[in-house]
Amino acid sequence: MLGWRLFLSAIIVPSLVGLMVWDARLGAAAPVLFVLCWLIGLRASWELLALVKQRTGDPRFLPVAVCVTILMLATWAPHWLLVINSSHPAWNALPSLAQVFAGCVLLLFIVRVFRFREPGGQVEGLVFELLAVTYVGLLLSVTAHLRWFGPAGNGYLSLGALVISTKMGDIGAYTLGRLFGRRKMAPHLSPGKTWMGAVGAVVGGILGAVLWLRLASPLFDLTWNSNWWISAIVFGAVMGVVGLFGDLAESLIKRDVGVKDSAALMPGFGGLLDLLDSILFAGPVAVVIWPFLFAMNVP
Repeated sequence: MLGWRLFLSAIIVPSLVGLMVWDARLGAAAPVLFVLCWLIGLRASWELLALVKQRTGDPRFLPVAVCVTILMLATWAPHWLLVINSSHPAWNALPSLAQVFAGCVLLLFIVRVFRFREPGGQVEGLVFELLAVTYVGLLLSVTAHLRWFGPAGNGYLSLGALVISTKMGDIGAYTLGRLFGRRKMAPHLSPGKTWMGAVGAVVGGILGAVLWLRLASPLFDLTWNSNWWISAIVFGAVMGVVGLFGDLAESLIKRDVGVKDSAALMPGFGGLLDLLDSILFAGPVAVVIWPFLFAMNVP
């Protein structure tokens, strides 16, 4: 199983790096990343609704898909407008992501109002729809803001650091946990998680962040001051820990509905949501800490 995971990672990670480099060359409009995030958001929210449907309620995918699409458009619209004309009067009229999310909440309520026929299951369905829009759509939209961090709005170095460090943290947690794990971390929620696996998540996150920032910086024309590695270690350790809790958060959902994987999309990984869970949790944290850790390290 470990070998299969490493094999798939060896295919997925270089593919993502290639997409990042390609999209970086296309400028701040980031069309490739928009399509990728939109498709990921739709698929992951569909998997989440398919999970919770096994429990109760009747969540519908269509209103959730509309809300996820609206959130993605709200995230990209300012940058598309900036590419067209930075002085356009509509620039100041654009709603914030928080305002758009509030509108999505209202939309889901309105849809339920018109769909109501008889008591039973409506509130549960609405709660699951709100969960999908929040957990997938909102967290993914916030994470996408990393794309515009850094010099000239090219934040693929930070976005790549997030992806590489969290996934290396996943691999480190799985490897050390399987080889040396004895003490269970959350036995009732995820019996396979051990405290040694948590150590592996930190080690893997640090290794991923240091290697990515050292090797990928030339691809995005960025150089660091001499003490960059300190920030890389801090960033990688935080991503490893938060990514581990992201994995546990999805385990909470799966354990409660009694399934092992969110879907049978990729052997060794499960569904797209299983692959994305650590990134969804770590992304918003990366958005907060990246400017503080790395602003001082750019000449």
